[in-house]
Amino acid sequence: MDNKDAIIAAQQKQIDRLLERIRQLEDEIARLKKNSSNSSKPPSSDIVDPQPDRKKKRKRRIGGQNGHPKHSRPLFEADEIDKTIIHKLPAEEVHRRGLMKLNETESALQQIDLPEQLFNVIEHRVQLYVDANGEVVKARLPKDIRKTGLFSPRMMALTGYLKTRCHMSYSTLESFFADIMDLDVSQGFLSKVCTRKLSSALQPAYAQVAEFIRNAPIVGSDETGHKNPAYKSAWTWCQQTPGAVFYHISNSRASQVLIDILGRDFSGTVICDYFSANKKFVNDNNITVQYCWAHLTRDIKFLATLAYRDVRRWAEGLLEILRKLFELWKTRRWRHPSRYSRTIENLRKRFLRKVRRPPDNTEASTIKKRFNASGEKGYFLFLEREGVPPTNNLTEQAIRFVVIDRRITQGTRSWSGMRFCERAWTVVATCARHRRSVYQFFVDAINATYTNTPYPKLIPEKL
Repeated sequence: MDNKDAIIAAQQKQIDRLLERIRQLEDEIARLKKNSSNSSKPPSSDIVDPQPDRKKKRKRRIGGQNGHPKHSRPLFEADEIDKTIIHKLPAEEVHRRGLMKLNETESALQQIDLPEQLFNVIEHRVQLYVDANGEVVKARLPKDIRKTGLFSPRMMALTGYLKTRCHMSYSTLESFFADIMDLDVSQGFLSKVCTRKLSSALQPAYAQVAEFIRNAPIVGSDETGHKNPAYKSAWTWCQQTPGAVFYHISNSRASQVLIDILGRDFSGTVICDYFSANKKFVNDNNITVQYCWAHLTRDIKFLATLAYRDVRRWAEGLLEILRKLFELWKTRRWRHPSRYSRTIENLRKRFLRKVRRPPDNTEASTIKKRFNASGEKGYFLFLEREGVPPTNNLTEQAIRFVVIDRRITQGTRSWSGMRFCERAWTVVATCARHRRSVYQFFVDAINATYTNTPYPKLIPEKL
C-alpha cells in the first residue's frame, strides 16, 4: 500500500505540474493574442481583424437612407461661371421639324473642369536706364519676390499642403508635379521649399500654439515613435486642447520633454497614460493629473482572458464595477445630485477595495500598485472636476494623424525635416479644430513672412 500511495502521490505531483504548465501556455497564448481591445497596442498592430457577424443584421441599401434629408450641391451663381457652351439641334432637324429658335436657353448641367495648364509662369524683368555718364542702371527687384524664388507663395503653400495634409512623400510630390502639372522639379528643391522656406514661415504660428498649450487649463498628452535614421530613436509628442494641437519631435522620451513643453510651473491638468515619464513629470512638479481609464481598462480586460480562474474572476469583478460607475457618470446631469454622489462614491470605494486585494499574480499586483495614494487621486479626478475627461482618447485621435504620416512617408531624414513636420502638423491639426483652410493659412503665413505684413492668428481670440 505504501508503494501504491507513493505512486499516486508522484502522479498527482506530475498532474499538478502539467496543469500548471497548461495554464502557463494558455497565458502565453493570451499574450500572443493581445490586440487593441485588451491592451495598449494601437489598432494598426492588430494582426487579426475579424469582420463582425452581419448575418443577423438587415442589409442596408447603398446610398441615401429613408428619413434622411437629401444633400445636393447648390448651383454656381452666374458670376462664378467662367465659360458657357450652348448646345443646338442639328440644322437639318430644325428645318425638318419647322422649328424657330428662341432668344432663350435653359441650364442643363454645370460641369467643373481643370484648365489645361494648372500654373502660370510669371517673368519678372527690371527696367534698364542710362545715366549721364553712359552707364547702365538697373531697377531693383522687390525683396519679397527675390526671396520667394522659383515658387510663388501659393505654389509653396500647395507643396506644403500636399506634403503634410495629404501625407505625400517627396518622391510622390515629384510625380504629382510631373504627371498632373507637367512641371519638372526635383525632390531636393521640393524639400528646400518645405524645410527652409515654409518651415520658417510657420515658426510664429508654432510658437503661438506652444504658448497657448502652456497656459491651457486641461491638456491631453501622448507620444508615439518617429522614424529618422539620423537618430537611434525619436518620438513625436502631442499635446492637445479643444482649441489647439501641438506636436514636438524629440530624440528623448524622458520627462524633461514635458518640462520643456509645459514647464515645471504648469498650473493646469494633464490627461495622460501611466507611462513612467508622465508619472515622473507629475510627481516631481506637483502637477494635477487624470490618468487614462481606457488604457487601464484594456489591461484589466487582458487579465480576464488568462487561464487562472481567480485572476479572471478578480478582473471580471473590476470590469463590472467600472461598467456601473461609468454608466452612472455619463448620466450624472439627469441624476439627483445627493443620490448620485452617494452612489458614485460607493462604487469608487468598492473598486478600490477590490483592486487593492489582487490574487497572487504579477500583472494583477501591477494593477494594484497604480492605486497608491497619488494614483487613486489621479484616476478619480474626473469625478471631482467637471470638464476633466476620464480618458485620453482625444489626444490619441490627434496623434493618429502623425502615425498615418509616418507609415506612408517613412518619417524624416534630418533635423530641419523634423522641425518642418512638427510645425506644419501643428498648423494642420489646429486649423482643423477651427474649420479653417490649411492651404489659405499657409499662403497668408508666407506672404506675411516675405512682405513684413501682420502675421495671421492661428488661434482665434474668442474660442
